[in-house]
Amino acid sequence: MSQNITVPDIGDFDAVEIIEVLVSAGDTVDAEQALLVLESDKATMEVPSPAAGTLTEVKVKVGDKVSQGDVIALLDAAEASAESDSDDVSQEQDEPPAQEREEEDENEAKSDRSSKSEASAQAPAKTAQPPSVDAPSGQDLPHASPSVRLFARELGVDLTQVSGSGPKDRILREDVQQFVKTRLAGGASAPGTGLPSMPAVDFSKFGDTEVKELSRIRKLSAANLHRNWVVVPHVTQFESADITELERFRKHESERGEVKLTLLPFVIKAACLALKAYPQFNSSLSADGESLILKKYCHIGFAADTPNGLVVPVIRDADRKSVSELAVEAAQLAKAARDGKLTPAQMQGGCFSISSLGGIGGSHFTPIVNAPEVAILGVSRSKFEAVWDGQAFQPRMMLPLSLSYDHRVIDGAAAARFAVKLSELLSDVRRLCL
Repeated sequence: MSQNITVPDIGDFDAVEIIEVLVSAGDTVDAEQALLVLESDKATMEVPSPAAGTLTEVKVKVGDKVSQGDVIALLDAAEASAESDSDDVSQEQDEPPAQEREEEDENEAKSDRSSKSEASAQAPAKTAQPPSVDAPSGQDLPHASPSVRLFARELGVDLTQVSGSGPKDRILREDVQQFVKTRLAGGASAPGTGLPSMPAVDFSKFGDTEVKELSRIRKLSAANLHRNWVVVPHVTQFESADITELERFRKHESERGEVKLTLLPFVIKAACLALKAYPQFNSSLSADGESLILKKYCHIGFAADTPNGLVVPVIRDADRKSVSELAVEAAQLAKAARDGKLTPAQMQGGCFSISSLGGIGGSHFTPIVNAPEVAILGVSRSKFEAVWDGQAFQPRMMLPLSLSYDHRVIDGAAAARFAVKLSELLSDVRRLCL
């Protein structure tokens, strides 16, 4: 005889959403076997089958909302009852007492756990597979309590990939925890536990391709840039500096002097003075994130473009050198970088970095902080703009500045003050001599 399976007493809840349907039409179920899982604002709960039998129809799906008394499925209990009677007859004489059965179940569960542990220890590690998009059928769904299902959802773990160690392969909370630990230890990103990996794509099927090995510099830079971008919370402050007078002075001195002056040594000098005024920019966050290491020295790194990629030579004690001395040293380090002759010592110890793209073009950009430094300055191509002087618009040479900083150490107000300070220093070349 077919009977309706309805939603039992679920307390004061009404219109509770179905988050999992564990069975489908045609499945054979046992008494008290979970059929579906409901989730209210406060908890999750399973709806069990009132008897053993075969499901002839499932009337609900994931996303439906049900209340107490709603029909969720039709159950044909006749076949299951006949099987149950025959099983009872065959086992009637050998049935142990209830207490002995409980002890046997417990011992069997422990034996299952130990055997599974030994098997997993001896078996080779399996390659992690992405979770299936399609919901599995009722027979393939894992057995787990509502609390374990909730715990797995919070971690983003697909229970179909987890092996249960409880009775009848039921998944326990410890199984979910072990699954996550295994994925982390193996370097694979379980859903919700790490950054997803990029899919492998065969581009040759779309057309001709050529494989070119990355240079050693690019490989090292890629790893460092990726780490810095992921670990450091970046914010970028934009500003512009009026360098009309500075440009006039630079060209005049370059024409009459022995040293060819570019804009870079002036920016380095301005950065040194700004770092002295705002020492938190000349610092590094401790490894445990609990303290700030303030530096009493001022070593400035600048990005140098080479055939093999960008490198960052460092000018040591830049605050103690004149603009001419900075120009000479920067030119020497840039040549060594292009020739591939920079030593490791010449690229270490930087306090603050400058990335200048003025010779190429573009406006503002967002440079990536060169950790463990806490800030980096991006310099773009200067151009004439119409600037209001209070009475009329005047043509002024404006230099775009982009200051990226580590928000764990520097807040927005401090970054704005630092950028304004740089702008003021570059707008009046006399300030660089103070």
